[in-house]
Amino acid sequence: MNKLKTKAIFWLLLIVSVSFSSCAQEETKSTNKTKDNSEIKVNKEMNMENKMKIEIWSDVMCPFCYIGKRNLEKALTQFSDREHIEVIWKSYLLDPNTPETSDKSYAQHLVEYKGMSEQQVDGMLAQLTQTAKQAGLDYDFDKAQLVSSKKAHQVIQMAKTKGLGNQAEEVMFKAFFTEGKNIADKSSLISIGEEIGLSKDEVETALSDNKYAEMMNADIAEARQIGVQGVPFFVFNRKYAVSGAQPPKAFLESLEKAFGEWREDNPAVKLDITQGQSCKPDGTCD
Repeated sequence: MNKLKTKAIFWLLLIVSVSFSSCAQEETKSTNKTKDNSEIKVNKEMNMENKMKIEIWSDVMCPFCYIGKRNLEKALTQFSDREHIEVIWKSYLLDPNTPETSDKSYAQHLVEYKGMSEQQVDGMLAQLTQTAKQAGLDYDFDKAQLVSSKKAHQVIQMAKTKGLGNQAEEVMFKAFFTEGKNIADKSSLISIGEEIGLSKDEVETALSDNKYAEMMNADIAEARQIGVQGVPFFVFNRKYAVSGAQPPKAFLESLEKAFGEWREDNPAVKLDITQGQSCKPDGTCD
């Protein structure tokens, strides 16, 4: 069979398979309504792309959120089923009224806007710096520019649509707490975005298209609905929640408990595959 005929057969098979797939979806909807629970369970078992979700509400200007991220990652390295975990980042604003420009240091802002003494602030920041170091992070509050994080969240929302949510959080945290970058400045965000893996045009779209601000606000509204009162806030499989930057051991315990229950509802699919002639997406058949 020559290559032309082979590709013609491939595309014919593809068209037929799409037609059957469409019909199968309609039949499945009907089946789920009319057949017993055992058949519904079989459909769930065959969902091979399913993963247990960990949702994290955070603000990139929250020092404990970065520490919590790192501690969760350490727990995941000790978790044998980590390939079956999906981490989803959610936006949260600790202070929606923080201005986009500021000529004050992080410490000065806390003194003036939070009513704390300079001695209290210095002690608190020193302790935070030490806690961060224990998690493997370098905080530099002398360089940190305490400005609104709204635009940063819009860029993160864009990154999430590209499958770059985790990278976005990491780069944005580092930019704020270690590098002292202005996360409300457009040029800074373009540079940060390119480090994440976004193009200049994508960052500009994130800042100009109201859709990404709406996505940020939807996360914040959802946080209110489930009772989030501070960040970081971790939700495992929509059943268990962990508030604050817990140590890796605490995260690991929550992971194991939540995943054990999730696995009971989502048994692993193991297929014994017998190979035969088949067609590939590139149009070749053998």
